[in-house]
Amino acid sequence: MKKNDISDRNDIILLVDTFYKNVALNQQIGPIFTDVAKVDWAQHLPKMYDFWESILFGKAIYKGNPMLTHFALNKQTPLQTEAFETWKNLFFQTVDDLFIGPNAELIKQKAQSIADLMHFKINSPSTKIKIV
Repeated sequence: MKKNDISDRNDIILLVDTFYKNVALNQQIGPIFTDVAKVDWAQHLPKMYDFWESILFGKAIYKGNPMLTHFALNKQTPLQTEAFETWKNLFFQTVDDLFIGPNAELIKQKAQSIADLMHFKINSPSTKIKIV
């Protein structure tokens, strides 16, 4: 199969669908999505299509606040460095398996920045409740 760059929403859909199939099968982070968050894939995936299309192509179609969602999830199960690293590795591998080109590299950079910022905010000492 000849790989092309990510060029439109159909490519985003392929990426997101393939990525979350890999996530669901992953022993480390799959249970966070399926057992803890109990993700409704029929609702979640279209949101992710909008999210990544907004991020990559600058289309203002995504509605939501992923930070609030992940703060709430972190209260149910701590989202630690290992989970973020696994998420990033799966995302990068999925992109690399399917696509090649400037947009493929850009979406990996964006994913890295988003995951690192989210990890920092969730695990920052200022956001943790201190028990004295």
